[in-house]
Amino acid sequence: MLRMAVPLALAELGWMAMGLEDTIMAGRLGAAALGAGSLGAMLFYPIAICGTGFLLGMDTLVAQAHGARDAVDCRRTLVNGVWLSLALAPFLALAILLLIPLLRATGTNANVMALFGPFLKALAWGLPPLLFYAAFRRYLQAINVVKPVTFALVSANAINVVGNWLLMYGHWGAPRMGLEGSGWSTTIARCYMAAVLLATIVWHERRTGKILLAISWGPSIERIRRLAGLGMPAALQILFEGVVFGLVSVFAAHLDEVSLAAHSIAINVVSTTYMVPLGISSAAAVRVGQACGAGDARGAATRGWTAILLGALFMGGAGVLLGAAPRWIVRIYTQDAAVIAGGAVLLRIAALFQLFDGLQVVATGALRGLGDTRTPMLAHLAGYWGVCLPVAYLLCFRFGWGAAGIWVGLSAALILIGSALVMAWRWRAAKIGA
Repeated sequence: MLRMAVPLALAELGWMAMGLEDTIMAGRLGAAALGAGSLGAMLFYPIAICGTGFLLGMDTLVAQAHGARDAVDCRRTLVNGVWLSLALAPFLALAILLLIPLLRATGTNANVMALFGPFLKALAWGLPPLLFYAAFRRYLQAINVVKPVTFALVSANAINVVGNWLLMYGHWGAPRMGLEGSGWSTTIARCYMAAVLLATIVWHERRTGKILLAISWGPSIERIRRLAGLGMPAALQILFEGVVFGLVSVFAAHLDEVSLAAHSIAINVVSTTYMVPLGISSAAAVRVGQACGAGDARGAATRGWTAILLGALFMGGAGVLLGAAPRWIVRIYTQDAAVIAGGAVLLRIAALFQLFDGLQVVATGALRGLGDTRTPMLAHLAGYWGVCLPVAYLLCFRFGWGAAGIWVGLSAALILIGSALVMAWRWRAAKIGA
């Protein structure tokens, strides 16, 4: 599990580091740019990742086929994953661009909106390469090729930093584009990531008999239907979660700029810690799926519990760190005393749900390896929409708790979701091992 989970966790951290770089470099442009950049990322991310969620069925189909030693079936899923990516891209781009007039109509801070629109438009151009990257990655990791995934993400960070430095600040004769330049730099980095993984697939095919060249590259409606059947609940789960995080960011945007900045920093911090169990979750989906494909039910159960333990250990430690040193963490982002004070309060609240956040995401991956994407979707729907949103709204606005009320709502939801999904995995693991 560690041989697969560590590179994938590093890859997820590389993914998150790109957002961290953007946030830190946007901080030099002022509080409005920091808030607009974080708000844009928070709203772009759930829609874009919802699209990649449709590809999560590749974890199940490719891993199970690989476990059954059916190399042709693995390649067929890859081809149809690419076709599915092409079909999704225009719809996702339209949804993202519609956010600009929507937020303007809801009365979002005018200073934030002036920077938000150009930034989001630049990010939208990166959707097609992001979807291709997701399809290539799911295929490669399901056949145990994970190191190139880590390389692509880590090296893309260097490209993003240089791109930010050139386009945000106008160095070396480049146009000074401010926050918009960050969006274009991210898009360039995503094109690079997709190219690296495509090159890896070509290299792998040369070593394994060029099977991909021998099969049809046309779309298979049946295969795409199977991918969508597995991927749609996963995509809806991501959407339920992402829209809630977007909405609570909108709640924060209706407060003062300091509260929005503190909220944005706290979101970035917990998103960073989340990347490690997210990598473990991907490893769990692959390892559990491979065991199922090989007909090893007991091995599938053992692999799932191993991944859940690893996620719990890491996120338990992250919770201790967030509770013990919140001010030190916020100072990495800003030296503004008011933002530091507000951000520290939010991180102390976030410390309460770190363990449960790790449990829910890894259990989700283990269940996906079995082909169950519906249970996590229902758990996230109930937790985020039934608990988080009403509690966050009431505490933030009706009881006057501000951003702290938002984070209490998030904590309550994640504690419930994490507990429910571990119980669901326990039931499924006992059932398949019987």
